[in-house]
Amino acid sequence: MKILVVGGAGYIGSHVCKTLLRQGAQVTVFDNLSTGHRSNVLPGAEFIQGDILDVGSLEKACGSAHFDGAIHLAALKAAGESMTSPERYSVHNITGTLNLLNSLVKHGIGRLVFSSTAAVYGDPEYLPMDEKHPTRPANYYGYTKLSIEGFLGWYARLKGLRYAALRYFNAAGYDVEGELKGLEINPANLVPVIMETAMGWRNELLIFGDDYETRDGTCIRDYIHVSDLASAHAAALSKLMSGGESFTVNLGTGEGITVMEMVRKTEEITGKPLRYKIVGRREGDPPAVVASAGKAKEMLGWEACHSDATTLLGTTWKAYLANGGVKIKTETSSATHVLGRSP
Repeated sequence: MKILVVGGAGYIGSHVCKTLLRQGAQVTVFDNLSTGHRSNVLPGAEFIQGDILDVGSLEKACGSAHFDGAIHLAALKAAGESMTSPERYSVHNITGTLNLLNSLVKHGIGRLVFSSTAAVYGDPEYLPMDEKHPTRPANYYGYTKLSIEGFLGWYARLKGLRYAALRYFNAAGYDVEGELKGLEINPANLVPVIMETAMGWRNELLIFGDDYETRDGTCIRDYIHVSDLASAHAAALSKLMSGGESFTVNLGTGEGITVMEMVRKTEEITGKPLRYKIVGRREGDPPAVVASAGKAKEMLGWEACHSDATTLLGTTWKAYLANGGVKIKTETSSATHVLGRSP
């Protein structure tokens, strides 16, 4: 089985590639390294440096082998930035994906696993959120992902593409075996920000509100370990390879962890107090976001195995320590794709 992994040198992509290699797949990574790391490309995987906005390099990659399928993880993902720079997100997420879809169709690659997001739902109308929940994105990032899901539906109808759209909740954690250690560049999600504070790279962690109607007043989110995400991608690909029809599923745990629980667990794991400051609520932050993951279990036989707070934070802390206390800085101010996923 030959698989093209677009964005395979990034945070989630590298874990997906590791799982595929373990299962005996022949993996080719296509990545521009704007946020990924060359060191994340494991032995046994081919590597092609290129950009989804460069049709020439994309065509060359898609035509470099007779691929059985592809996995697409390349996107900009900062929700706040998407509201101030929608044109950038339109180009990178939507145009880039259309470039990829056209190349896949041209080269007869008829199966695609797509990295979507729970941000397609917007503010929760009920919990846990299942795949039937209304899709009303609260930010432009979520809208780009929902738009791409629409394009996938049309390409399935018109071109016979079969796809799996995986709606991640909050990705976190690092390789449970400690092999993959490449840190995200300029992260904005809670867990890496907590780690940067614990490492002393940030003066303090800002906690946006402690007066929500939750068990400790701070927001609740559904965190999914990146190794669990990787196994879900492999299961989704296997489903398509065995003749399964296109589908959309949530990837989450069905349980939530509060911000303060993350803080206390980090203090327990690191053995030192974490500097934090309670500030006002952030506009658009719902009190709780929790997935219903029953469909993924039913369709794929998949469920999260490593997504408890201890494993999420413990594996991340080990990855940060392994980088020797050296903060990773962005080498370019115009990243083409950011390969973590969080709504």
